[in-house]
Order: sequence, then C-alpha cells, then structure tokens
Amino acid sequence: MSKKKGLRSGYTTGACATAATKAALLMLIEQSQIYDIEIQLPIGERVRFPIQNSTYSLTTATAGVIKDAGDDPDVTHGALILSTVSWLDEERIEIDGGKGVGRVTKPGLPVPIGEAAINPVPRRMIEKEVKQLLEFYQLTKGVKVVISVPNGEELAKKTLNPRLGIIGGISILGSRGTVIPYSHDAYQASIVQAIRVARINGIDHFILTTGSTSEKIAQNIFKEKEEMAFIQMGEFVGFALKHAKRLGAKKVTILGMIGKLSKVAQGKMMVHSKESSIDFQFLANIANRLYISNSVQEKIKQANTAAWVEKIIIEENRPSYFAEICRLVALESLSYIQGGLILEVILVSKLGRVLGRVEMDDWKNKDHWHR
Repeated sequence: MSKKKGLRSGYTTGACATAATKAALLMLIEQSQIYDIEIQLPIGERVRFPIQNSTYSLTTATAGVIKDAGDDPDVTHGALILSTVSWLDEERIEIDGGKGVGRVTKPGLPVPIGEAAINPVPRRMIEKEVKQLLEFYQLTKGVKVVISVPNGEELAKKTLNPRLGIIGGISILGSRGTVIPYSHDAYQASIVQAIRVARINGIDHFILTTGSTSEKIAQNIFKEKEEMAFIQMGEFVGFALKHAKRLGAKKVTILGMIGKLSKVAQGKMMVHSKESSIDFQFLANIANRLYISNSVQEKIKQANTAAWVEKIIIEENRPSYFAEICRLVALESLSYIQGGLILEVILVSKLGRVLGRVEMDDWKNKDHWHR
C-alpha cells in the first residue's frame, strides 16, 4: 500500500470482492487451496491480497478478503468480504449480492432497483477476472458469483445506505480500487449522490448540516421531513450549496452552531478548522454594529472559543446578535451561488436550542448591507 503525507492508503470493497472472486474461482477450477491472489486495479496497479475463510468442493467455492482501508476512517475497515462461486450451464457471468450486501430500492443510484448494491466498476472488475480465468483454462461454462459480508447489515447502519434506499447491507464500491485516507473527493461525491438521489425521489428542500450533532438537532426541528432531505455537508458549505442549486433544489436550510456559521458569515465556504479559524474581531464587529456595549465587545475579542462568545451574548440577552449572523450567512451563501433558491439559516446551541433563524431569497442588495 502506498503512503501519502504519512497516511497509509487501503483498498475498496470492490477490490476485495474482486480478489475474493478470483481466488474462489481458481479454487473451484484447480480443486486446491489458495492462500493469496493478485488482481489488477482500475488504476493499473497490481496488488496481492491474502485469502481468508476459503472452502471448495466440486461444484462451489468460497474465498474471503479482509477489507483494509489503510488509515481512512472507513466503517467497513476489517470487514470480511466473501465471494462464493458456482458453475452455470449457460455461458454467462451472473453477479449478485448475498447476506450483508444491500439491495437498491429507490431510483437515482448507478444500480437499478432490485439489484444488489454492487456498483458498475466493481462489477466490471469481477467480470474481467472471471472471463480471464475461463479463457486461460479454456472453459465454456458460466459462473454465478455471490458477494456477501457477514456483518454487513450491522455496518450499513453506520453508512448513508438506509437513507439512499439501500437496504440489508453495505454497498460494494470503488472506482479506483484504492482508498485514499480522508479523501475530499470521496466525501464530496457522497454529498452529490445524496442530493441527486433525494431529488429523483421528489425532495426539493434540503437541510444541510455540518455534522452528526447538528443533523440530530435538525431532525428534531424538521420532524416531518424525510430522512434523505438531511445532508451532512461537513466543511464543504459552498460545494453543497452549488450542487443543491444545480440539481434543482427550491429551498436549502443551513443549520449549524456559531463557530462554523461565523466563518460562512464572512464568506468562507470551506469551514474546516485547518482552512479557516474563528475571527473574534469579526464577531466583536457584529456586536458593535448592534450597539452592544464596548465591555461586551472586549469580552468577545478576548474569548478563546465561539461557544464562549455564544455564552456572553446569551447572558446579555441579545438574540438579535444571532439573527445578524444568520442574515450574513444567508447573504454570503446566496451571493456565492448567485441566488436561485430560498435560503434559510438556523443557528443552534449544542443542546439544540434555536438561537437565530433567518430566511432569504434575494442576494442582489449585498452591497447595501453594512459589514
């Protein structure tokens, strides 16, 4: 496995399923044990995988690969990916999912409704390895491949699968074959997929949150909304807004806490702590604009966390302060995407209390707002 910036990369569930399939088919053909197997990844790299839990008979064989995600915080890291192969009379390759592999129940995904959640690239990888072995051994049989993950149903609860309409297990994924630790591209792709699936299923009001805590608060506020309306955008505020607009959202609600919302209020559309820090002078300037006392402004400047600023304002009983942050967030967000939808902003405390709430659909008078 390669290293990037000190982090170890890993392999996708699709790569593991492909390796397990090749090993299982080779055992079925040769009627002998296989302990490791080499496959070619879509990126061209050839990789050898250790084989686990292998069994074979004259008619069927099973092999497994332990998913190693490297240093990526992947919920499927350590999962056993099994492939069971058996002969078919017809010359065809049939790929399906067994226990622990999800099944698609809603439109909008790259796999048709009713089929196992094995994405197109892993399917092609599996088919390629099966065809190559059949050709090498000059066999004119068909092969049935069933991918399973023993604890996949439990793992799926920690993924977006239930929200996307994939039930019963995890998805077999991967367009590269490798997992890049903490990949921005992978997270952004999940945002786009979640929005696209929700739109195809009739959702046009999205609630964008910065993480699981704010999402739970949002779900408590919007109890009537379907689960797929809630999107965890993480730090990618601008990215999520642009794609919500592009895919046809009519309304977007941004819900978060004072720290990250204060960054958006300044026009920062990437709110990770490494990308931008809390600007306490900016927060003090808001207080100044609202004629909050100089002593409070000084307290804000001296604060070391956004939560402390929140506490100061609550003690001063100045709810207009939180509303002003929300207005600035709405204005900057609509300006960033050049309008085109209704933008609501809700600022909440860590305990779920709504501190400020603003809705806006006109960004054109931005220059008239006092900064």
